[in-house]
Amino acid sequence: MPNTNLTVDWIGNEALRLAHEKAAFIGTINREFDSSFIPGRGNTIRIRIPSQYTTRSGRVMDVQDGVQQSTSIVVASQDGVDLRYNSQEMAQDLVNFQRLHLEPAMAQLVSYIEASTLQQATRATWQTVGIAGSAITTLRYPGEARARLNHMLAPKDQNRRLQMDSLTMAEMINGVAAYLNPSRDISEQYREGFIARTGMADYYENERIWSLPNTSDVTAWLDTYTIVDADIDFTVSGFSVAPVAGMVFTITGGGTASTTRVFACHPETKASLGVAQQFTVVSSSATILTFSPAIRLTGARKNVCNSDGTDLTTTGTSILTSMINFIGAASSTYPQPLMYHRDAFTFATAPLPLMDDAIRCVVKTYDGISLRVWEGSDIRNDEKLTRIDILWGFASIRPQWASRMIGTGT
Repeated sequence: MPNTNLTVDWIGNEALRLAHEKAAFIGTINREFDSSFIPGRGNTIRIRIPSQYTTRSGRVMDVQDGVQQSTSIVVASQDGVDLRYNSQEMAQDLVNFQRLHLEPAMAQLVSYIEASTLQQATRATWQTVGIAGSAITTLRYPGEARARLNHMLAPKDQNRRLQMDSLTMAEMINGVAAYLNPSRDISEQYREGFIARTGMADYYENERIWSLPNTSDVTAWLDTYTIVDADIDFTVSGFSVAPVAGMVFTITGGGTASTTRVFACHPETKASLGVAQQFTVVSSSATILTFSPAIRLTGARKNVCNSDGTDLTTTGTSILTSMINFIGAASSTYPQPLMYHRDAFTFATAPLPLMDDAIRCVVKTYDGISLRVWEGSDIRNDEKLTRIDILWGFASIRPQWASRMIGTGT
């Protein structure tokens, strides 16, 4: 008679190994907060973000209050996959069980969670490079995305990644194959989708890339609205259809989409970066547009300015009726490759409880991923039932350390 505890342990270990191998996105972002979740003390933890300050000129002190910034991660999404197999299938060797049952089950589970987290990460990212409608065929736009991360002070280390769908990767790699040198540590190459490293980033091919679905309206105007510090929503006019979450826009003036009105500024020097400040839609109606990041007009957290770096002018007809101009054509869908630093996003799991009456139930944890395997039997149908569950959460800690790319659409 087989050792049932050994069997469920083996399934747990193999399921965890497969999850780790197939997690092309989850496996490349921050996963250091799992240990912060303590059973019985809630499902939310607060993540502190370093404060920002301005520089004093001269001898006299100008003491600043440290404004503590934070975000939260909620581990409350429980997803799983359920298997059943009969006595005849159980008699097969473990290799066949893995190939016929466990691998497709874990591929499905990881794919679902990957797609969900990539969608959340991309929607939270406002920086976007590329030209909508033009294919990404060189390293120009990955280079521009890298520059955006540099502008926002993302660490220049070995923890930058680029997730790209296979069609975009094929268009790009044809002309730049010589630059994609697979010199990364051999252990990283066993993560599914890893292609190579170049231009200060690891390149991954990932079919769960989120695609941006533009609505039929991609322009509107501020409805004689005065922008104030910490603004996260506008009153707008001109929409017949509400924008969807994740659409990216800039604020332009003079009645034309080509005249940038609101520029991005360097987070430390506060000098203009020479590019439009971009915003991503969080939620919207036809008249109220809620967005991220919040507009900061002055102080240590200032993130917008005039073209010359001076504080943004928020009065006058030209700004009160500025155009809201979305990236991409109306009614078009654009895959969104994503470059990011590991610490832009975080993924966390919490161990699910072992039920008192479950004699074949194990929890396995490795490298920031925890899952539970629970087995039972169906005497009527001579079947063994197995459920594999993951309790997880995701948060965008520093979305400014990420940049989307936009190319051809449909």
